[in-house]
Amino acid sequence: MRIKLPPSVKMIIDSLEAAGFEAFAVGGCVRDSILDREPDDWDITTSAHPADVKRLFSRTVDTGIDHGTVTVLTGGRAHEVTTYRVDGEYRDFRHPEEVSFTSSLSEDLARRDFTVNAMAYNEKTGLVDLFGGMDDLQRKVIRCVGNPEERFAEDALRILRAVRFSAQLGFQIDRRTMRAIRGLAQNLSKISAERICTELMKLITSDHPMYLKKAWELGITKVILPEFDAMMETPQHTPYHYLNVGEHTLAAMNAVQNDKILRLTMLLHDTGKPARRTTDHWGIDHFKEHGPVSVEIADRVMHRLKMDNDTIKRVKILIRYHDWRMHPEEKEVRRAMAKVGADLFPYLMQVQYADAMAQSDYIKEQTLERIMNVWDVSRKIEAEHQCISLSQLAITGRDLMEIGYPQGPEIGKALHQALDAVIDEPEKNNREFLLSVAEKERKTHDPRG
Repeated sequence: MRIKLPPSVKMIIDSLEAAGFEAFAVGGCVRDSILDREPDDWDITTSAHPADVKRLFSRTVDTGIDHGTVTVLTGGRAHEVTTYRVDGEYRDFRHPEEVSFTSSLSEDLARRDFTVNAMAYNEKTGLVDLFGGMDDLQRKVIRCVGNPEERFAEDALRILRAVRFSAQLGFQIDRRTMRAIRGLAQNLSKISAERICTELMKLITSDHPMYLKKAWELGITKVILPEFDAMMETPQHTPYHYLNVGEHTLAAMNAVQNDKILRLTMLLHDTGKPARRTTDHWGIDHFKEHGPVSVEIADRVMHRLKMDNDTIKRVKILIRYHDWRMHPEEKEVRRAMAKVGADLFPYLMQVQYADAMAQSDYIKEQTLERIMNVWDVSRKIEAEHQCISLSQLAITGRDLMEIGYPQGPEIGKALHQALDAVIDEPEKNNREFLLSVAEKERKTHDPRG
């Protein structure tokens, strides 16, 4: 097995070896290289202590010095270089009570989470695979190194990481590892929201977002995302659906492109349905006003997971309008684009398309055709630079002040009235015309004339 190391990684390893130390590329970069995937990062493990690493390289950052990690800056890249270590007892399902450095690569690899992440490589020694990682890659299996109960007790986040890696790689999870997950999933409640969020987003933005169902089956979502469990327990006896709410959600995530905002929107777009489900005397389910309820629940979920405000805002807008059945008429589409925002409107079209793709065949063809026609109209509006926002309006607040409008809310009101008129009739986006209308409006409401 030969792996092509980046020049910066080779230089670090060669420098450490020249100084009498061992050094290897380790973890995910080795795994991904074997799978012919492009590694996101190249980490290095070494017998050198942090002080030795800092002495050997001129540009370093103490990114995790207490745990033996120094970041080396070289060749325009940053690489974490970590001393071989063994961890002491874990009492909080996250941090070891103490960390001890060791001269043994095998002891260092033994503390890692999964066999596919516990391989090391350098050009002199070749591949070091002490726990069957290569076999598991070939079998497409995620398996803990050693005793899975011990690995998950060391860091409970590994419970979610097992499913995340299976989704990213398209692998199954080893049976013994799954049994340990079922027994210890509750320990995820001890993990910070930020760490949970990072792993959850990697899972749902993977090539296999439907693997979230495995997290549900193993009791993980009951702890970190109980709203999904509620959806998995909610049927949809309606001509429009053939899946329950949770299964529909999984199919909708799978039907949309790999994008954080889109996948998160599809995950949360129907969270309001369990609370809004009613069944009529014909046995048909209805979910009236589930959209606004979904927005409220999505807001709580995203804040609970400590997501950034921009993501929260964009996802909430898309959920609010995900069920808007607009017609492919320019005036109606212009109004929709103005309300949703020109930047988010293409996202809304993708959300609606994915939502429809995850529904039954009942009027599905007509629904998809309508959505695509609306999308075509929106592209025409954008290509022709038709006015759908205040920034495209032919007049500004300064123009209104020059014709006598006092500074304050009346200017904003007048601009929005002008925008409404232009959205209805694009040809009215003319500076002279809009100013004349605004002046007449001002004089009408100004007793002084």
